[in-house]
Amino acid sequence: MPKHLSLRLRIFLFFCLIAVASIGIVGAALWIGYARSNDPTLLDGFVFAGTLSLFGIFGITAGIWLLFDENVAKPIERLAAGLRARAHGGVTSDLDQQAARYLGDLAPAASSLVGKLGEANLSTAEAIARETARLEAEKARLTTLLSEVPVATVMVGPDHRIVLYDAQAAAVLSQIAPARLGADLGDYLEAQALGSAHGKMIRSGKEVSARIAGSDGRQTYGLRLKPLGNAPGYVVIFDSAEADISPEAARPLVYDFGLLNPVARQIEDRCLSDLTFAVFDTETTGLLPHKDHVVQLGALRVLRGRIVEGEALNVIVDPGVPIPAASTKVHGITDTMVQGAPDIAEVSRSFHHFCRDAVIVAHNAPFDMAFLRREAKRLDLTWDHPVLDTVLLSAVLFGASVPHTLDALCERLDVTIPTALRHTALGDARATAEVLCKMLPMLEARGFKSLAEVIDQTRSHGRLLEDLNPVDK
Repeated sequence: MPKHLSLRLRIFLFFCLIAVASIGIVGAALWIGYARSNDPTLLDGFVFAGTLSLFGIFGITAGIWLLFDENVAKPIERLAAGLRARAHGGVTSDLDQQAARYLGDLAPAASSLVGKLGEANLSTAEAIARETARLEAEKARLTTLLSEVPVATVMVGPDHRIVLYDAQAAAVLSQIAPARLGADLGDYLEAQALGSAHGKMIRSGKEVSARIAGSDGRQTYGLRLKPLGNAPGYVVIFDSAEADISPEAARPLVYDFGLLNPVARQIEDRCLSDLTFAVFDTETTGLLPHKDHVVQLGALRVLRGRIVEGEALNVIVDPGVPIPAASTKVHGITDTMVQGAPDIAEVSRSFHHFCRDAVIVAHNAPFDMAFLRREAKRLDLTWDHPVLDTVLLSAVLFGASVPHTLDALCERLDVTIPTALRHTALGDARATAEVLCKMLPMLEARGFKSLAEVIDQTRSHGRLLEDLNPVDK
């Protein structure tokens, strides 16, 4: 039997085999009995008996299969998902033993194992907390040191991906588009001039000064490119005067040195741990994407399995139409709040840039993406990013028999949505991002290492939602 089949499907096929075999045996027995009777007048009786046996075998087999599926297969599936959530997703709540009450000692044994695992995790967490505190102290000292130098600093990997930036550099980059870890520096600076300056730095092995236009062509920046010595990559320092930077500004750092390592250029082939995700949610005037409008868009970025604090969008959108009172009751956005806000065209362009080289993630993604794609042709935007839906990821990990609402998924994975943030775009986007961060190691533990493998798995649950990823022909 193929290994990719789920447990429930394997059991269903097993019962189908029992039914077919039983029908074959009964049919063969009736045929032999009729042949030995040497009485043609008994044919109708044998046919009637065979028909009754056929329906009886189907009925009994289906009934026993339903009982087995409900009381054995589903609980095993849920128990396995629960164990994986606690082993790889950081979930600490107790296992639901009631759902597996007919599995004998399996559920108590699994619960005991989870308890032991929790004790081990607690010890590990304490060690991690101590190390984290030490690293945070070092980060604070580094931040203080950088604060003494009134320049905007960006560290870039050998493939020109942004590895580190401070708040001053974020202010410079944001003149073009929001700063993003993992983004190609060519998204912000004119790529050909940047490549020329980089080549000159590589050849000389020394610091190089250059004037390079922004990718939008509106401003030219004076900057210096400095090699990192024996380490891969380089540092870009912007001229604070030309970039209009205040030396007194706060200088928090945003970084991920893992970005210094090269990754596969084809996003579908990258490991889940190397991917960047743009997680978003929308609030709207109604539930009909073909006629309703966006009133709020919230998004944040997940890089290498963690939420990047500071890289977020939280935008009120002017829908151009009155907001129904029933919708305001859900998300709290009124007509007064959207006055003077940007329209969907401006917000779509900003979010499109925010999603560059990223996998788009949403809960019930077809709904949210439909609003963006409705405007795409008019705005000359192409939403060709890979898309993951946490509804389908939940089905892959926990089976199709459990609820897949955002609230149910958060409860299952110990994610808390503050009441005040529920049904706000950024609040729901953050909850979705936290859920995603817990599911990524669970997916890898299931053996799904690349984005392509995960998308292929979600297609087996296509009956739940529309597939937004093109299929290669």
